[in-house]
Amino acid sequence: MRGHRRLRQASAALVAISASAALALSLHAQGNIQTAVNAAYAKYRTLQEGKNADYIPALAKVDPNLFGIAIVTGDGKVFTAGEVGSEVSIQSISKVFTMARVIQDQGPDAIEKNIGVDATGMRFNSIVSVEFAKKLLGGPEINPLVNPGAITATSMVKGGSADEVWAKIIGTYSDFAGRPLSVLSDIYKSESDTNQRNQAIGMLMYAYEYIKSNPAQATDLYTRQCSVGVNAKDLAAMAATLAFGGKNPLTGKQVLSAANVPYVLAVMATAGLYDDSGKWLYHTGLPAKSGVGGGIIAVSPGNFGIAVVSPPLDDAGNSVRAQKAIRDISTALNGNPYSVKGERAVATSGRR
Repeated sequence: MRGHRRLRQASAALVAISASAALALSLHAQGNIQTAVNAAYAKYRTLQEGKNADYIPALAKVDPNLFGIAIVTGDGKVFTAGEVGSEVSIQSISKVFTMARVIQDQGPDAIEKNIGVDATGMRFNSIVSVEFAKKLLGGPEINPLVNPGAITATSMVKGGSADEVWAKIIGTYSDFAGRPLSVLSDIYKSESDTNQRNQAIGMLMYAYEYIKSNPAQATDLYTRQCSVGVNAKDLAAMAATLAFGGKNPLTGKQVLSAANVPYVLAVMATAGLYDDSGKWLYHTGLPAKSGVGGGIIAVSPGNFGIAVVSPPLDDAGNSVRAQKAIRDISTALNGNPYSVKGERAVATSGRR
């Protein structure tokens, strides 16, 4: 009996030691993450490079000094610096989550066969890329992260009316963010007043039968989805949901099946940062997506989701501060999924 008692006591002691060690690792990991976030914020807070997008008039009026960083880990912990509660319009980051909705409902073949998954090598709103894909390559040779493919993806969301389609789109975005999201009305109006090129793209995609019906509705809903308001924490939660098999770490809700996540990340990796997607992947290895509202999300699979909001953009349309901050933070946490040296950052703040 004494031997059993001693064994139980020894086991309890080992459990206590293990729990203590895990807590120490957790605190250490949390410290590493927050230190990396703080360092990037301090380094780039006063950076004066780039300028706000102005082809949509309302975007030119957004405070260029807005700068917020957020990371979400697999256990739902959030690490932030700067202004993480101020909303900007999601813009092209929305394309990722509409693509995810279509893949979830209709399977990955629906995107590949009707739109394509190849980088175009041309501007995000290029009409030439549509003509080239159709006439020379036989189509579909676009992708859902450039405007022709994105408007088409929006047209593929199922619903008996525009309101039903919109409810599905905004519901998806809200599930990824972990809170109800809504449209910024001033951005939506400004975009609707100036989206003639996207209207033309929608009609061309309809003429070539990528869009099966009602291109005007698809273009309007696409404009509306780009006008959804998000902050840095929302975007980090959306990225983290992709980082952890489609399950939102903040709410525990399975938003996208784990089997479908790799398809989404693959297109982000090849086409997520406009003309500089290759350069971004070369230096970070992170699937990412930018928007001209100033946000960038990036995914370190199984490790963390990160987002930065800062409106001034470079010539390619990507936030200057966001690129630099994410690159520094990922390097500090060894977030590059192609890297095998050193220890990776943690999928949860207590597990290595």
